[in-house]
Amino acid sequence: MDPTKNRGEMEGIDHRMVSVNGITMHIAEKGPKEGTVVLLLHGFPDLWYTWRHQITALSSLGHRAVAPDLRGYGESDSPECFSEYTCLHLVGDLVALIDSVSGDQEKVFLVGHDWGAIVGWYLCLFRPEKIKGFVCLSVPYKPRNPKVKPVEGFKAVFGDDYYICRFQEPGKAEREIACADPRRVLKNIFIGRELGPPILPKDNPFGANPNPNCEQVKLPEWFSKEDLDYYVSKFKKTGFTGGLNYYRAMDLTWELTAPWTGAKIQVPVKFMTGDLDMVYTTPGVKEYIHGGGFAADVPNLQEVVVIEDAGHFVNQEKPQEVTAHINDFFTKLQDNYKSF
Repeated sequence: MDPTKNRGEMEGIDHRMVSVNGITMHIAEKGPKEGTVVLLLHGFPDLWYTWRHQITALSSLGHRAVAPDLRGYGESDSPECFSEYTCLHLVGDLVALIDSVSGDQEKVFLVGHDWGAIVGWYLCLFRPEKIKGFVCLSVPYKPRNPKVKPVEGFKAVFGDDYYICRFQEPGKAEREIACADPRRVLKNIFIGRELGPPILPKDNPFGANPNPNCEQVKLPEWFSKEDLDYYVSKFKKTGFTGGLNYYRAMDLTWELTAPWTGAKIQVPVKFMTGDLDMVYTTPGVKEYIHGGGFAADVPNLQEVVVIEDAGHFVNQEKPQEVTAHINDFFTKLQDNYKSF
């Protein structure tokens, strides 16, 4: 018996494959068919599984929680070329998915973390009529800078070893991860608490020759050995290329989104982050979030929540607190819709 399979089928969560935008996408879902759809989008290197706590909790509150493996991840199709991972491809997948799962609901609620947050921003930008409200975790909206491409901009600010810059060459990061051992890499990413911009030095970026004692680092209560085993089993099958291709398509996305330069996000938004999140602690991010820039770019930003003693994977570290914030925001929005 495969224990990781049981992990994936935990607590009555249903799984099925859906045809969207020319690919096949795996989704996990739970909740009454008549419940308001809450679409949950994961990031890198992640899976639908990151939302395991929220799926169960939100469904018990009457929502219909739907969490896909995004293009390039898990059981979903993974096109080989990075040019098939632009924001237009990713949003196209989600529009088709929403049409497939929403039934007669005109709009759905949206939650996104990390890359799921970035894709969520694009979905809200391109198709706001499909979104009732957006709860964004970790990554605030970043308006398009018409003067500089993203990778060039990151390199200028953070240097060549900034992780996004290091991910650009096809195949290189994959080889470095394999050399360092995918299990160790995934473990370090999920439980790491390093602050500020992630830097991957060219010499041993993922710790291929670790201190012998590092394997004895105890997993936190919120991330068990069984959780790690599940992630490792999936990424051993798929590799990391699909997820890395999101980064490799960033400059192409920049080219394709020129018509939206200066556009603002108009849907209702609630933003959450951990106070120890590597994005939140990157220079300039706190100032943007709390100094008025974020609210100017997202005029319907209704709340910013900073959760204490939480890192990047705040939805896993503080599942009850995050779920309560999600449900509170969506319940208020739902009541507002009913009043019209």
